[in-house]
Formats: sequence, structure tokens, C-alpha cells
Amino acid sequence: MLLYKTTKAQQELAPGSRSLNLRQRSLLLLAEGTPYIQLAQMYHGQGEALVTQLLESGYLESRAMEMALPALEPAAMPEPPRPAEPAAAPAMTLAGTRMYLFDMVERLFANRQQALADQLRQALREARDEQGLRGVCDAMLSAVAEHAGAQRALQLSQQLTHLVPDWSLESHDQAP
Repeated sequence: MLLYKTTKAQQELAPGSRSLNLRQRSLLLLAEGTPYIQLAQMYHGQGEALVTQLLESGYLESRAMEMALPALEPAAMPEPPRPAEPAAAPAMTLAGTRMYLFDMVERLFANRQQALADQLRQALREARDEQGLRGVCDAMLSAVAEHAGAQRALQLSQQLTHLVPDWSLESHDQAP
């Protein structure tokens, strides 16, 4: 079963609209043809309950995998992927990554470190490509390490690498 955002979800993700918590919003960001099982496994098993809530609330809709694929003649069926290469999770878009990082800045710094939050928000607005977002992310993780400790920065770094494949955060890969 594949999960897709509904119109209600699109409205929730629009700027200025926040009725869901960060975890629910991050699941919405990832749900665009994403397999149910992938989202259900997030957040140490709590993802399944969140996905169920979002489905029941009308933020997500499910479609059978057969409906999502175009009908092919048996002779035109593509070869199945080789078992030696595991299927990669769909990468989050740059816009989705930027929105996720904006949410993290709000949750981590907006109440206690207003100047830092303003600086990171501005840097996120100016970041137009993957390299720019990585730079902002590194700055944010450095600030987390300074204010909350290296272990918390490492946890956030690992969370980001799960959400954004090929995201290399070299300076935060090692715990002290």
C-alpha cells in the first residue's frame, strides 16, 4: 500500500498553517507514493500510530501498489531488481528538506535562542541547493552540540541521514 497526501495535507503543509505536530508533519512531507511500511517503521515504532491517525483524519490516502503502476503487458514487464542491491528509500525533495529544517529550527531554538533561530531561518531562506542546505544543517548541528551537547547533535544527525539519503554530515558522525 502506497501513501499519498490529500488536499487537506497540502493545506496543512502550506506556510502559516500548523495544526499537526512535527512528527505528523514530517510524515506528511515523506508521503508521496511512499510505502506504508516505511512510514510505519519511523519514530521507533510510533510511526504506525501516526500514519493511522493521519489516514483517519483525512491527511493521507492509501492506494494499492497495483493501482499506482501503469498496466503493462506481460512481455513488457521490466526485470525485477537484483536482490544484491537493496531498494533505496525515496529521497525527500529539497523543498521538503528545507521545511523539515525550518521546523527543527523552530522547535530547537525559537524560544531560547531567538537570534540564532533568526540567523538559521535566514540562511535556510537563502539556501537554494543541496550544498546550501547542508551548510545550514551543519551550522544548526554545531549550535545543537554547543547548547545541548554532542550526543544530541549526533542523534539529530542520524535522524537526518535516515530522512535524506546520501546526506553526509561528516563533522557530526562521531560521538565524543
